[in-house]
Amino acid sequence: MAGHHVDGQNVAVLYDLTSTYFECDVPEADGLRRFGYSRDKRSDCVQVVIALIVTPQGFPLAYEVMAGNTADCTTLEGFVEKIQAQYGRAERVWVMDRGIPTEAVLEKLRAADVSVRYLVGTPKGRLTALEQAFLDQPWVQARERVQVKLLEDKGELYVLAHSEQRVDKERAMRRRALRGLLKRLTELRAQKLARDALLMKLGAAKKQAGRAYALVDIELPPKGQRARTQSFNFALNRAKLRTVRRREGRYLLRTNLTEHDPATLWSFYIQLTEVEQAFKELKTDLAIRPIYHQKDSRIEAHIFVAFLAYCLQVTLKARLTPLAAGLTPRAVLEKFAAMQMLDVHLPTTDGRELVLTRHTEPDAELRLLLAHMKLRLPQQPPPKIRAPQPELALAGLPV
Repeated sequence: MAGHHVDGQNVAVLYDLTSTYFECDVPEADGLRRFGYSRDKRSDCVQVVIALIVTPQGFPLAYEVMAGNTADCTTLEGFVEKIQAQYGRAERVWVMDRGIPTEAVLEKLRAADVSVRYLVGTPKGRLTALEQAFLDQPWVQARERVQVKLLEDKGELYVLAHSEQRVDKERAMRRRALRGLLKRLTELRAQKLARDALLMKLGAAKKQAGRAYALVDIELPPKGQRARTQSFNFALNRAKLRTVRRREGRYLLRTNLTEHDPATLWSFYIQLTEVEQAFKELKTDLAIRPIYHQKDSRIEAHIFVAFLAYCLQVTLKARLTPLAAGLTPRAVLEKFAAMQMLDVHLPTTDGRELVLTRHTEPDAELRLLLAHMKLRLPQQPPPKIRAPQPELALAGLPV
């Protein structure tokens, strides 16, 4: 099994899940199509859940299609067993995001005959419980613009990572959402609204603002109050804002790889973006969604074809990286779409047929791309003479 090695022993595998929806009526029979948590924001549609394992380089190792109502936290243990049965019990490092493993599953992984190594993201709520203990730990430079603190606890290593790049990104996102929320609340205060109508509009504002909504305290009007302007008050909760600012750009990771360098652990975790990129390419370039099939066998066949297409796409990407850096597989395929091959049939005076097989001559840009990729087009094949076929001619069929 291909992978990324740590100290010549451990192999890192990246594990994540996604969902894809169906444009169909609600099925009556049991099967894969079920309502569940939709990552596509299509809770109105039935879906299936797809689990995927890739290497840190993005090469897929395995996938599985599960019922649409499958909870993320129920998938890991069975998937680990299947990979071990197929590839053996090597010392793999399972890298995954928060929400996939439960405490019970992690305990089983640690207690297995061959301990299963893992590196998992941890909800920021857990940081609250460990914040005091982390205060006494020094910051260690893991890589450029990334610092970490380490804390060992009950056979696990907690890694608090602080990324300046993520601070900039998360702070910009939070400010944009908060500005939009405050603007919307100001507009609602100026409107003459009954309490029920106000609550509906506040609900829409909450959905739009996301986590920024928790940073604003809103004093709602009492029940039965008549519609009027200035019917509610709101204020920025500065204590919550200070807490959020302090935690922006910080990730809490937990692992049983207690002997490894923190820079290595951080680099493992950020490689989860390879799984996210795989899902993105499956849903955009390879058009896995929406799915119109109804039979489970056809659903699985549809996803299998998409998986094979992704294998080819990531192989092309790996070939492009050292030879034509900056070009994406989509851009290359769009350029090569101009290349065609056809047969030209020319009748001769004696009843035979001259067949010329010809491919498009590449333009200057395409010739440059072929040179970068170290590809050579075949020579134009020589013409062929096809003798007439009397039995086809008598039947009135083309020869």
